[in-house]
Amino acid sequence: MRTQVVIVGGGPAGLLLGRLLERRGVESVILERRAGEYVLGRIRAGILEHGTRVLLNEAGVGERMEADGLPHDGVTLCYDSLSHRFDFVDLVGREVMVYGQTEVTRDLMDARAASGLLTIYGAEDVALHDLDGEKARVTYRQDGQEHEIVCDFIAGCDGFHGVCRRSAPESAISVFERVYPFGWLGVLVDQPPVAPELIYANHSRGFALCSMRSRTRSRYYIQCPAGTDVRAWTDDRFWDELRRRLPPQDADNLRTGESLEKSIAPLRSFVAEPMRFGRLFLAGDAAHIVPPTGAKGLNLAVSDVAYLAGGFDAYYNERSSAEIDDYSRRALARVWKAERFSWWMTTMLHRFPEAGAFDRRIQRTEFEYLASSRAAAQAMCENYTGLPM
Repeated sequence: MRTQVVIVGGGPAGLLLGRLLERRGVESVILERRAGEYVLGRIRAGILEHGTRVLLNEAGVGERMEADGLPHDGVTLCYDSLSHRFDFVDLVGREVMVYGQTEVTRDLMDARAASGLLTIYGAEDVALHDLDGEKARVTYRQDGQEHEIVCDFIAGCDGFHGVCRRSAPESAISVFERVYPFGWLGVLVDQPPVAPELIYANHSRGFALCSMRSRTRSRYYIQCPAGTDVRAWTDDRFWDELRRRLPPQDADNLRTGESLEKSIAPLRSFVAEPMRFGRLFLAGDAAHIVPPTGAKGLNLAVSDVAYLAGGFDAYYNERSSAEIDDYSRRALARVWKAERFSWWMTTMLHRFPEAGAFDRRIQRTEFEYLASSRAAAQAMCENYTGLPM
């Protein structure tokens, strides 16, 4: 088989790249190791930056998002008994959209299926070849049969544990990483959210976040030590702990129920540089991870594939390689800004086990400054709602 671009990874990054290439007349084949049902079953974040919302609409996959999504024009941050709402529209003139990553993936899957374009699910033992050659090759196994695709370029959208980054020369990669000494214990529940907008809370017992997926489905998180066993947390124990960490009025409004899903997500900051190796381009979690505090993971993947789609468009339709040659520099400039913001939010809102009295006072002072300075609040809201792509 031959195509112009092989996209390894059938999650939202790979599917969106395929959609953007389709609309630019560039051929692609998507390879996904898992079944489509498995991909749709993954529970992920759901806060879309302003630019992500615009791009999904431009790609023709935003109709359901606009109908079912929840526009948010503010967010509340708390530090112990202090609480402050930040008005996005007043401060920076834009909002975010709450719309689950699973739903974004479903919309992109449906659009690709309607276009009749090829997505190969259950592609095992994917291997990349000839990254520095005239043509690249991707081999894989499906239903016991070996297959090969010859292509011009490979887009690695296969996540942190995927094969693509591991296929690049190890000596050519610089890795920057920080692993945090805690994770997020998250619960999904079919109950209305505790508040109409997100609440981030820094409490003496640890961080908490009240989020939602819809008007009737909520997602809650609490900070827990690294290595925590999720089986040690019953639903009742989780709800009791969450109430302790919320402002009293929000704790009183909390509606609980049997968890639909309960899991622990470790927190890390990770960047691999560069994001191009010959005919291989990395995008999304294959190249970088951010702690979820700043809601940047999916949005960074979207900006990566937007840059990449533009580069392939220029290569095939304008006979210019300038944009793909500049892809890594351009993507990393935005990645590092998001890494900084996510690190800053994590540092301000979590209780670190090694922190002393001085560190806690600095945290509180940071919060007080943020709540009292319009300039500081604007900087926070500018980053939260999304820097320009």
